[in-house]
Order: sequence, then structure tokens, then C-alpha cells
Amino acid sequence: MTLPLEGLSAIVTGAGRGLGRAEALELARLGAGVVVNDFGQPGRDGSGAASAGPAEEVAVEIRAAGGAAVAHRGDVADHEQARELVELAISEFGKLDVLVNNAGILRDRMIFSMSEEEWDTVIRVHLKGHFNTTHFAAAHWRARSKAAGGPVYGRVVNTSSEAFLAGSAGQPNYAAAKGGIVGLTTSTAMALAKYGVTANAICPRARTRMTEDVFAGFAEPSGEGERDALAPEHVSPLVGYLASPAAARVNGQLLVVHGGMVAVMERPRVAAKFDTAKDVFSYEELDEALSGYFENRPTDESFGAAEVLGLKRG
Repeated sequence: MTLPLEGLSAIVTGAGRGLGRAEALELARLGAGVVVNDFGQPGRDGSGAASAGPAEEVAVEIRAAGGAAVAHRGDVADHEQARELVELAISEFGKLDVLVNNAGILRDRMIFSMSEEEWDTVIRVHLKGHFNTTHFAAAHWRARSKAAGGPVYGRVVNTSSEAFLAGSAGQPNYAAAKGGIVGLTTSTAMALAKYGVTANAICPRARTRMTEDVFAGFAEPSGEGERDALAPEHVSPLVGYLASPAAARVNGQLLVVHGGMVAVMERPRVAAKFDTAKDVFSYEELDEALSGYFENRPTDESFGAAEVLGLKRG
């Protein structure tokens, strides 16, 4: 039986642990050759010495299961190292077909306490890291398409977060980066569609070292053999699907996924519209229209999708 990703190659960033590891294993299970990227720092805040260990361990696991994999210990937020990552996939497998951007760190702090370094570092790893790898992958696909005289195969799966959708008081840097990733994704989808490439973003909920305190107190498996609703393995099948030929018509989308559920998000819609009775709004007219509108809305309602998943605390 032909596997869905047989003959294709993929890069998964931040794949040494947690969600990225599950995604790399799933792509390999579906037949792809995988470049397992991870900078290998032990701290979820990006602290500690970089190590090839985490990426190599996952690559060994894939090869032991009969798949093809090579490890790459590199910082995707470094432009040159991102280029080397894409070139490694091309040299190892002849071409690059799938890019899954997952690498990230946390530097949580309230907006009034956050330092410039804490802001810059998170934006650099998440948003610039997504840009760097996508830039070199896109150049590769564009060149291949020009040489072929038509569309080629390319898939980008980016990792956003509900911190962007619903807000996260202690993560202004992370939420901003994840919102930026959605903008990057939709722009990439528009720019690369003519070359045969799709780009989509997911907002996963998964219990990993990055989210261990975020999901502290949420329901965990109560019986032997029961799967955690927040296990990364609930997310990786969607990534496998988006990387496959079956998802050719899925482009520029944002999908929320966890625990056996996938939600396709709509673009923001107009909730209310007001027109001035004159050429230009007056202060009094705006006060009457907008204050009246917001006074009749729930005080905890904000722009976003806070009720998408309905995950219950244990």
C-alpha cells in the first residue's frame, strides 16, 4: 500500500520534544523522509547549552521504525542556520516538500514587567524563526516551479496559538508572535499558491514542557490506557493531513486542534457598523453609538475566540 507521504521529504522544527516530536514521527509514519530540527536547549525559555541530543534521538527513533530521518541541531531564528536547514533537506532527499514550523520558547511576563530582551527573544524565535525557514523553502519551490514550467509540490504548516485568538495576560510577546505567524501564513498562502504550494496554521492544545503550567489543573487521564486529551498525538494527525496531497485545496486556513477535535476558524467578521449622520463623526456621536453598543455586551467579551474549545479543568 502506498503511504500518503511516500516519496516526500519534510522539515519539522523544534522536533526534539513534545509536539514537534509527535509531528515528526507522524510524518515519518506516513512515509516522508524527515529532517528533525531542534536547537536542543533544555530550558523552555531558551536557556542552557544547545545540544544535538534531542534531534538525534528522534531521528534514531524514526530510523529504528524503518523510516528515513536526519538530525539538524540549529537555531531557526538565525537566518544562516535556517538556510543550512533547508539545504540539508534538499541534499539529503533531493528536494523539500513539506515544512512544519514548530520551534518556540517562552519568556512569560506581564506587559508592565516585561523587559525588551524578553520581548525581542520570543518574537525572534517564534516569528522570525517561522519567516527564516519559510523564506528559504519558498525560494526553493519558486525555483523548482520555474524550472518545471508549472506548479510543484509544497506544504507549509505553521504553529500559532489561542493566545493570539483569545488573549493571554502574561504572554504579550508570545501572543503577538503567534498573531504575526497567522499574518505570515496567509500572506505566504497567497504568494505561493501559483507555484502549487499551500500554507496553513494550526492552534494546538497539547500538554508539553512548554505548557506544563498552562494546563496544570486541567483534566488528565484517570484510568490505565486512557489517552490524555491534551496529548500531542491528538495534534500530529492534522499536521500529517495538511502535509499530504489530500489537502491540496486547503490553503490560508487557521485550524484549532486538540483531543479529537478540529475547528476551522473564520476570518474576523464585522460585529456592528455605525455611520455618521454628517460628513465626519463628532465625539458626541461616537460616544452615543459606541458606548451604547459596548454597554450592552458582556464585560468579559473580547476580540477573539475564547469559547472555541470548551476545555474543562479537572
